[in-house]
Amino acid sequence: MKICGIICEFNPFHNGHEYLLKEARKLSGCDAIVCIMSGSFTQRGDICVVEKHLRAKHAVLGGADCVIELPASFSVAPAEIFASGAVKILSSIPELDTIAFGCESGNRADFLHAAEILNNENEDFRAALRTKLDQGESYIKSYAFAFESIGGNAELLSKPNNILGIEYAKAVLRMKKDINLLPIRRLGADYNDGELKQNFSSASAIRKNLSSPLIKDNVPLFVLNDLSDFTAERERYEDCLRLILSRTSAEDLTKVYGCNDGFENALKALQTLPFNEIISEATSKRFTASRIKRILCANFLNLYQADCEKFLSSDLYLSPLAVKKESADEILSALAKSPYPVLTCGSDELKLCKTAARCKKQDDFAYLQWQQITGKTPFNKLFII
Repeated sequence: MKICGIICEFNPFHNGHEYLLKEARKLSGCDAIVCIMSGSFTQRGDICVVEKHLRAKHAVLGGADCVIELPASFSVAPAEIFASGAVKILSSIPELDTIAFGCESGNRADFLHAAEILNNENEDFRAALRTKLDQGESYIKSYAFAFESIGGNAELLSKPNNILGIEYAKAVLRMKKDINLLPIRRLGADYNDGELKQNFSSASAIRKNLSSPLIKDNVPLFVLNDLSDFTAERERYEDCLRLILSRTSAEDLTKVYGCNDGFENALKALQTLPFNEIISEATSKRFTASRIKRILCANFLNLYQADCEKFLSSDLYLSPLAVKKESADEILSALAKSPYPVLTCGSDELKLCKTAARCKKQDDFAYLQWQQITGKTPFNKLFII
């Protein structure tokens, strides 16, 4: 079997995702598509608006053959860790041939070239980065400047999907994996575009407008039936982030990826403010709103850098959420060739090493928090569709 992997969040699954799956199957020539998807919380620190098994079901109905869960410790982490964790797990499947991803620009050669440069940041790169940071530029702009100064194409670093694509390429090269990369140009709205379009809106716009009648034009019918207003749940989530922030010491905040250099004290000084004011007051050229929300989410879920680094160096697991019925036997057999246990029932967890068991425990804790915030009934079963 020739497998194409896709790293995703599908929060929620929409027309653009369906297009990505269709193009990935056609262009990769694969026999099956296996998605690895964030579970209950995302890389930008958001709570998922649809339960993880349902989102996996939507992906299978939309063209995937199987969806496995990306551990929470990688899901709520900086882009490099998000990508490294996902590639680590996908590449454990011997029949993985390709990783496909959406992008705003660039081709395979562009992403590999960028990855080679950024995996070997030389002194010229570091000097250019320091210069721009010292001049008061944001980290993102400084990084792009340094990249361009040593021969990179800065345009690739100007869009969020491109940035993730480069991180996938970096992970593949670092791990010395023989995996093809397949960039697929996005259709319609940009990743961060908050305005609903006629057909291909971003997930951000859909999440912001869940009560709009225009939603029906942007998601498949099988997704529309599972969408509902999420305002109350989002407000409860934000209250939880503030509550746990107030209960966390500045010292403990530094255990979270990216909360350093005094930023922990800045967050603690803002802890009594409303959530939106915490974000707006803490946002700076160096600390974007998404990074701040991710820090607060990781703190809420007890996801710490030291644990994540242990997980990245350990054997882990494949945790399927949904699989296509007609290819279930073949897909699960392909997954079983991985050296990592495939978790299709509770007893499979007995096969996990101590470190992997701790990683899985964090997934379960994150799912429990999602349930408590949303009041939804847990599925805790593999969807065979």
